[in-house]
Formats: sequence, structure tokens, C-alpha cells
Amino acid sequence: MSIKLSPLNDVQLKALEQLTQGIQPEQAIWLNGYFQGLAGGLTTAKSAVQLPQDDEATGTVEKLPLTILYGTHTGRSEALAKALCEQARAQNITCLLKPMDDYKPKQLKEEKNLLVIVSTHGEGEPPEMAEDFYEFITGKRVPKLDGLNYAVLALGDKSYKLFCQTGIEIDQALQKAGARTLVPLVKCDVDYESDAARWTQDVLAELGKLQPQAPVVAAVPATAKGGEEYSKKNPFKASVLDKVRITGRDSDKEVYHLEFGLEGSGITYEPGDALGVIAQNPPQLVKEIIKSLGVIDTEVVETRIGKLPFKEALEHDYEITLLTRDLIQKYAEKTKDKKVKAIAESDEKLDQYLYGHDVLDLLQEFPARLTATEFLEMLRPLPPRLYSISSSQKAVEDEVHITVSRVRYENKGRQRYGACSTFLADRLEVDDQVLIYIDKNPNFRLAKNGKPIIMVGAGTGIAPYRAFLQERESGNQKGKSWLFFGERRFSSDFLYQLEWQKYLQKGYLEKIDLAFSRDQKEKVYVQHKLKEQQEELFRWLEDGASFYLCGDMKYMAKDVQITLLDIIKTQGGMTDKKARAYFKKLKKEKRFMADVY
Repeated sequence: MSIKLSPLNDVQLKALEQLTQGIQPEQAIWLNGYFQGLAGGLTTAKSAVQLPQDDEATGTVEKLPLTILYGTHTGRSEALAKALCEQARAQNITCLLKPMDDYKPKQLKEEKNLLVIVSTHGEGEPPEMAEDFYEFITGKRVPKLDGLNYAVLALGDKSYKLFCQTGIEIDQALQKAGARTLVPLVKCDVDYESDAARWTQDVLAELGKLQPQAPVVAAVPATAKGGEEYSKKNPFKASVLDKVRITGRDSDKEVYHLEFGLEGSGITYEPGDALGVIAQNPPQLVKEIIKSLGVIDTEVVETRIGKLPFKEALEHDYEITLLTRDLIQKYAEKTKDKKVKAIAESDEKLDQYLYGHDVLDLLQEFPARLTATEFLEMLRPLPPRLYSISSSQKAVEDEVHITVSRVRYENKGRQRYGACSTFLADRLEVDDQVLIYIDKNPNFRLAKNGKPIIMVGAGTGIAPYRAFLQERESGNQKGKSWLFFGERRFSSDFLYQLEWQKYLQKGYLEKIDLAFSRDQKEKVYVQHKLKEQQEELFRWLEDGASFYLCGDMKYMAKDVQITLLDIIKTQGGMTDKKARAYFKKLKKEKRFMADVY
């Protein structure tokens, strides 16, 4: 006797499979709400019960008010917020969707139901669009909010010390102000989709309880887009068209220019977007971990995506080149090792140990008897690596280019390798294939209509500016572009040197200032060049120029922002307060944009 587990017929099942193939996170969240709404609508129709009325004259039912605020750097929080708002509207909820920089925080005391979706940028900092809201809600001027229901979804990255800190602090501030929690705070790592979907489902269920007599209205399905949608969960298999080292032989850096084919994919991108690359872990590291654990590499283990040979799981699916605070804590709990526990409980020791170490260090320095399954349960999924796209699709058509610095260093007598950079630089050749997708970055966009741009980058931070200039050349938009570029040595590290010279000659690049730190006794960086040109630079800003910053988050980006603020203060004859207000205005107008890592 066969048991039919699904109530759908074969045609419906096939249609469902086609619908969900290659589905993206925000689409899955929206569909979840759509089917909930559809089920509610069918149930209402079947029972033929008269809908409750709050107004006998009109027969209408009052809708539940809801405000959703999002703060994002990359656009993920925005996508989740939009999908959630659509679902809420399908459940008879009046949804107001707002970016945090377009919301007046004093309105909080008028709100009844609030959902916050916010990422954490860098070392515990709010994304730029969330700065004002964050300062208000965590400051002394926040009003009593005892009439507010709320929930917070925090996005972050466990490789950073202050994981999801912005969301945590906003949640604590709302709670302190007397607001009632609808569902507990959920903290999402880079593999955020399933946690975000569960939080969405729980939030909508709680909101439904606040208006139990309201009818559920089924949403109208969005029109399906033509072609296959490629994403992190459904990447495109692209061929390597070219790979060239673009640093000189005497450089102590290895930087590569890579080109991938997109023919037949239907993939589109814009300058400022990033390319997601599905990486593979270094084979030697995988081999040493298996040896250290004493596990047979072909042993089949249960993983997040099903049963796999242990070696294959380590190669493709788990993060092993980086350590996180979360992993150290889990390892301490699992092994009961007092030394690991001491590291986990001390911020200073933890910071020291996380830097330059990998998972193998943990196994070798603090050995423990672990099964393959126990070991994998402590690791996080191997996230794709994102690279700023260094090409304009208008110029290269069915191609996408990236600029990759190979990560390789020695620590404690052992070579260490970056998971993705060495995969691309060492193990991929022309005609090989790699899994990729486009990661949209709406907060780093080229100014329209040839408006003035100031581009500041160091190292591979020059990548998006190559895309910017290709885009402008394709549209024959000349002039009003200024590049500040920094690296170590002119002779070996001037990335894309001939291309910048060509753009200067043709008039697409108006000015260029270079900072090569090791070509003289005193170190010279891009912020020093900005200072040298401060009078003209401020004039460009006054004339409407957009300022772009791309490169290292921890040092270069902070130094450039401090320098820019000082230039605004000096050249504008402003007080500290007015200079900061000017800088904030640049950010709000999207005339200061940063793509830092």
C-alpha cells in the first residue's frame, strides 16, 4: 500500500518544483506569506462565515498599522524588508516601509507596531543610513515607548568581534524604553536566509494575534521574470576567459585580473555591484584537518545539505580558513578545555588568537577527541567571497571582471592561504569553470549624467573605478572625474596603469593623484594626497561632486574619512558640528559612498 504524503496532484507538484527552482531568499519569504494568505482566503470562503465589521455603514475592517524600518549597507536588509512588507499587506496589515535615513525618530511615540531589520557594518558600527536613528534610539532623548510592539532582525558576520552589535543595541534600547517584544531578537550570520525566514514567519504570526478578527486577503502573485534567476543558492557556472597577474615580479603582492563569461545566463550587473564567488578550501588544509582528527576522508557524514563524504564537505561547505568568536566558544564548551575557555572569556586573548589562525591551529594546539559530525556541527557554512566588479557590462557585454589579491602568509611555521583568493589564483585556469552570482550594491552607484566624481581607492579598491570609467567611456561622458590611488610601489604595484593613462589622454579621466607608500623614506598614503589637494577637492564637493571610497575598512577608510572631515572643516570655515552636518548631508544625498572590506 502506498501512502501519498502530498495533497497536490502530479501537475501541481511539477509546477511547484518549477516555481521554486533557483528561488532567492526574499522571493521565498514573499511566497511563504502569499500561501498563508491564500490558505486563509480559501478557509474563509469555505466556511462562508460573514466577515467581522468594525463599521456597520461601510462594512470595512480596520487594518493593523505596521512600520518597517531598515538600515543596510549592501541592500540585503532592504530586500528582506520589502518582501516582509508585501507579506504583511497580504494579511490585511497597513505597512509603511522606510529606510532609516528617511524616518523621523520622534515619530516612534506614535507607532503601534514596529519591525526593524538592520545590519552591522565593520566593527560594531551601524550602516551609514542608520546612524541618525541609532544615535537617537540609544541616546537620552528617546521617549517612553510603552505602547509599542516591536521586533528586531539583526544581520551580521561572525568573523567580526561585535557580531550584530547594531541590532543588539537597538533591541536593548527599545526594550529599555518600555516597548513590548513581539518575538525575541534574531541574529543572522552571512548565511542568513533560513533564520530570516523563520523570524518573518514568527513575526507575522504574532501580528496576526493582535487583529484576530481581521480577514486574511490573498496576495496577487508577482509576474514571473523571464529566464533563470541566479543567486547565492543557485549560482551560474561561468567559464574563465582570462587570468593575468597585474603586479610586477618584484612586488610582494600577487594581484590578478580575472575575466568570466556570462553568455547565455541573462545575468546583468551595474558598476558598483560585487561578484559572489563560491569558493573551495585549500586542499592541503583539508588534508591536515582530516589527519589531525583521525577521520577517514571518505567517511559519509550528515551535513546541513545532506549526507556527504567528510573530505568533500570540508572542501566545499564549511569555513576552515578563518576562526570566529562563536567557533572558539563552541570548541571550549565541547572539549571542556580550560585553556580554550580562558581564550573565549578574554577579549584581549581572543583578538590575539583570532588573528592569523585557522581551524587547524585549534585542533593541533588544543587536541580533543571529536567525531567528524561533532566537528562539523561547530563550523559555520563557507560563505561566498564578494569581489568588487571591475568592468562595465556596457563595455564588456557577456563578461564580468574582478581584481583579486592572493592571500598567502606564514604563521607558526605553516603556510596560510585565503580560501577564495588562492582558489582563483592558484587552482583555476582559462576554460575552467567557477560558480558565481551578482551581489547588488545599490549604495555604491556611479553618479548619473556625467556629474563630477572623486574616486579614492587603495590596492584592489581601485576595481570599481575601472568599471566607472568603462561605463563613462561607453556613454562618451568626458571630464569631471578625479582618481586618488594608493599602493606600495609605482614600478610594481600601479594596477591597470596603462588603462588610466589611456583615460587621461582621451579625457574620460580628468585628474589623477598617486600615493606609493614605499617609494620614499616617509610613508605617503591617499589621505596625504587628499590633504595636498584640499582646496580644489572642496571646490569639487561644492560643485556637486560625489565622493567614493573603496578599500580597507579598518585603517585606510577611517583615515580617509577623518581627513575628509578635516578638509570640510578647514576649507568651509566650519565648526566641528557644522562640518559633521555637512558630511552627513553628503551621505544622505548619496554623494559620499563607501565600499569597504
